[in-house]
Amino acid sequence: MTKVFLKKKIQNRVLQGHPWVFGNEVGEIDGPVNAGDIVDVHTHQGFFVGRGYINPQSQILVRILTRDKDEQVNAAFFHHRLLKAWEYRKKLGYVENCRLVFGEADEMPALVIDKFNDYFVLQTLALGMDKWKGAIIDALNAIFSPKGIYERNDVPVRELEGLPQQKGFLSAPFNTDIILNENGLKFHVDIVNGQKTGYFLDQQDNRRAIQHIVKDADVLEAFCYTGTFSCHAGHYGAKSVLGLDISEHAVNTARRNAELNNLQDICKFQAVNAFDVLKQWTRDEKKFDVVILDPPAFTKSRENIQKAITGYKEINLRGMKLLKPGGFLVTASCTNLVPPSLFLEIIDMAAKDAKKKLRQVTFQTQAQDHPILWNIENTTYLKFLIVRYPEPGRDHTEQGPSAIQSAPVSFIKIQTLWRHLISSVP
Repeated sequence: MTKVFLKKKIQNRVLQGHPWVFGNEVGEIDGPVNAGDIVDVHTHQGFFVGRGYINPQSQILVRILTRDKDEQVNAAFFHHRLLKAWEYRKKLGYVENCRLVFGEADEMPALVIDKFNDYFVLQTLALGMDKWKGAIIDALNAIFSPKGIYERNDVPVRELEGLPQQKGFLSAPFNTDIILNENGLKFHVDIVNGQKTGYFLDQQDNRRAIQHIVKDADVLEAFCYTGTFSCHAGHYGAKSVLGLDISEHAVNTARRNAELNNLQDICKFQAVNAFDVLKQWTRDEKKFDVVILDPPAFTKSRENIQKAITGYKEINLRGMKLLKPGGFLVTASCTNLVPPSLFLEIIDMAAKDAKKKLRQVTFQTQAQDHPILWNIENTTYLKFLIVRYPEPGRDHTEQGPSAIQSAPVSFIKIQTLWRHLISSVP
């Protein structure tokens, strides 16, 4: 088997458990290099580190699958890994709908599998994983006997691996408009044309977190997509809910979701540019009891982190200004290049500019079926925050210059953080 030897001075990150080996971390390679092949990774001294797949076309030269020298990567390997991932989800209570495989966090880098009832949506985002797609499908059929499997490999990142973008059935064709159950509600899942795999399972736990704050409230949800937070708000007793999204298709699905749950009289939706509306309604001094902000990722590139920071600050500043005294801001970020500490600091900056004193209610990450590994930063990608804008004269503990109950931060500190992010990847 081909051996990949790490450079002495920059091998610690991989030795400490990160599964990615970048090209500039490799000193020499002993043996042929064929894209997608399984190779062994060794220290500069020749000690075994792990076994994974290689792709010289990718910036990530090797993705490690196992650190067990005796474990072979074959069809049985993927069957065992999938079974292990499923047993873990079942122990946490994610049985009907879940992210069955969350890439690196499940020791299967560049593989994503979502389970919607008896249907599965699969993404193989790297060449080495794509070569094992047949074995993965066989394992899904053996473990679950699913009603259908679909691939959503229509993502640009595959092109960096020399792979085409594609989507289609990996089983006999089936009706791809699926209805799933979540927190007592039903939602349409368009696995062919919906974003990512068709539905955002990562917020399913967080949607329950708004249960008490929306009761009898006027709620605004910007970037509502298919209205899942909006429908939860209506279900939990909101007086009125207005969802905004730029996609007419998403808004039509949101209306269908409201009707599916008999919430069409409470939950209304508009296909508009949420950025423009938030700005205009701030000028108009519109007010809501609860403002929910769940935008798409603002950047996937380190070069644009500063723009993402500006964007998050802008929408949260507008959201705060639309709150009534005593209101709640529910805000999220799925940009994995913005770590939790930086996200909180952005909110703190927005609060200072909005002259709002905020009290943190809860701060959470993605649902537990998207496991987090502390040594792999991008597994902690979703940030979900609820803060309250106190009523004047009632929250005497909120005296002083502080906003969120965390250390105040300067813009210089934010600049330092994102510069560190840029320089931290080899």
